[in-house]
Amino acid sequence: MKIPRLNIGPATMVAAAFIGPGTVVTANLAGARFGYALLWALLFAILASMILQEMAARLGIVTRQGLGENIRQTFRQPLARTLAIALVVSAIVIGNAAYQSGNIAGAALGLDALASALVHRELSFNPWPLLIAAAAFSLLWRGEYRLIEGTLISLVMLMSLAFLATLAMTRPDLSALFKGLLLPAIPSGAALTVIALIGTTVVPYNLFLHSSSVGKKWQGPQYLPQARRDICISIPLGGLISIAIVATAASAFFGRQVALGDAGDIAQSLRPLFGDGAQYFMGMGLFAAGISSAMTAPLAAAYALSGILGIEPNLKSTAFRAVWVAILTIGTIVATLGIKPVVVIWFAQVANGLLLPIVTAFLLWEMNSSRLGKYRNSVMQNLLGLLVLLATLLLGGRSLMSAFGYW
Repeated sequence: MKIPRLNIGPATMVAAAFIGPGTVVTANLAGARFGYALLWALLFAILASMILQEMAARLGIVTRQGLGENIRQTFRQPLARTLAIALVVSAIVIGNAAYQSGNIAGAALGLDALASALVHRELSFNPWPLLIAAAAFSLLWRGEYRLIEGTLISLVMLMSLAFLATLAMTRPDLSALFKGLLLPAIPSGAALTVIALIGTTVVPYNLFLHSSSVGKKWQGPQYLPQARRDICISIPLGGLISIAIVATAASAFFGRQVALGDAGDIAQSLRPLFGDGAQYFMGMGLFAAGISSAMTAPLAAAYALSGILGIEPNLKSTAFRAVWVAILTIGTIVATLGIKPVVVIWFAQVANGLLLPIVTAFLLWEMNSSRLGKYRNSVMQNLLGLLVLLATLLLGGRSLMSAFGYW
């Protein structure tokens, strides 16, 4: 039986992409460690994502090509093209490999939570990362991953709704919540967490995916209002879920000595809604979020790099497969190194946040290309884009200095 695909806009998939294990873990850590104080970083990330995704959508609709193809056309001088390709490939490979390791670790974390809850003991060997990687490889190779797409997305959205419902039940401190949203502050030791929150929301490869996918749904500039409406609905809804996760963690954990080392710890924030079943629900949600992203992230890298490298985006071509196999392999190796899954997931978001300025700079360059004609960036759009670029550069620099003990 043929399972119908969900008829949703590209921005909905962008939002679904950042509601994964990285968001659940990073937002929980942010709330547990710093309460409501870092909510402003999520608000900034939501606005930044809307600004950048609108540019990516406009680029894709007007030129009928993705960001990668446009970069390849812009830089024709051999040295400039080589440098541009090297930078973009590095950003996509490093960012997606880190993201993939977090996806596999997140799915494994969910299965581990389910297994420990059912058998009431820890396994001597953790087989989950290898099993998840094997499943993702098999489905991607055969091209049948869409058969379970609807079920996985439904589970992820159910988990997201659970956090929203729990937030309403726990009645958070609204004054502290709005203060955290509207008054930027970076408490001591929070710099890397700020970058992680931004990196889990404004995912660099989503700019490539969005610019490539909008041209398949909307074929002409007359559809730009629809694309913008899609962005203005989907991205804020996804951001609201992230805010809810931070707020529930702040209510459940802030001021207490908690490690948040596994899914069972994280699940405690859902106890007001699910009681003793919270660990089962969190385990299923993390597995669904992780395995769905473990299949889509390698494909996303392959589609992103196919444009910049001039590879035919054919699911069965050797070069295309080589890209996603490499991303899947690197992610699997990192996920099996014995590092705590929470640490792997958190690091992946930091890596994406640090690489974001590179992709943003290329996007801004392309948005001022003559190929866009009257749809080039206006002065205000350039200012907003530069503001996002400057903010991510400053926060990234602050985070690196903090990590090495200079701030």
